[in-house]
Amino acid sequence: MLTQEERQVCVDALVEANKTKVQTVRPSARYDHIEFDDAYAISAAVAKQTIEDGAKLIGYKVGLTSVAMRRSSKIDEPDYGYLYDHYLVQDGATLKHSDYCKPRVELELAFILRDALEGPNVNMLDVMRATEYVVPAIELIDTRVDEPRKIYDTIADNGAGAGIVLGGTPVRPHDVDLRMVPGILYRNTEIEETGVSCGVMGHPANGIAWLVNKLHEIGERLEPGQMLLAGSYVRPILAQVGDTVRADFGSLGSLSIRFE
Repeated sequence: MLTQEERQVCVDALVEANKTKVQTVRPSARYDHIEFDDAYAISAAVAKQTIEDGAKLIGYKVGLTSVAMRRSSKIDEPDYGYLYDHYLVQDGATLKHSDYCKPRVELELAFILRDALEGPNVNMLDVMRATEYVVPAIELIDTRVDEPRKIYDTIADNGAGAGIVLGGTPVRPHDVDLRMVPGILYRNTEIEETGVSCGVMGHPANGIAWLVNKLHEIGERLEPGQMLLAGSYVRPILAQVGDTVRADFGSLGSLSIRFE
């Protein structure tokens, strides 16, 4: 377990990296005795500072929702991070590659809440009842810490969250089979990754249920109107200068962004 002073060193470094877009030393390299509670405490402290600096919290993101990704990270549960208003990017936007350290792109489903959700023991059906609509999304992820990262570093670094693009066709949660939404991720004209939404814990609403119960452990709940990214069901692709990335969700439509 880290001391408060050691945690603060990591917080200050990550706040600075978020501002400068220059990678900092990963927490696990600074302190090899870091634990999961430290990583989440660092992430929360960075979030608190980000909000104090003027950002608005608009929701949360869930990561490591696939078995393969959790195994590769040597962790037995997903992780989460925070979403802010300045993360929102318009569908079709051109982004500056220099605004990120090492940008990558994932596709996932975003849940927009109608009702509050509070743990414990929230399940998939509770999430479906509380959801106003589900919308296709691209998540921009970034790495503000150096390599080789451990899971503690990713958690401390806001689960690598860096941006959100919403598009396609919003749907009511019971209007489609949310287990079977296809996902095709293109870089320029090439298909890079494909998947189906059941890759997110069997049903993407299970990812949101996990989040609600996890937040209950620290006395937090989800609020009406919040946006929640349920987790990617394809592997992330690295974005280079000049790349156009398009996410195709079949009947739910597609969305894209370009890097310059």
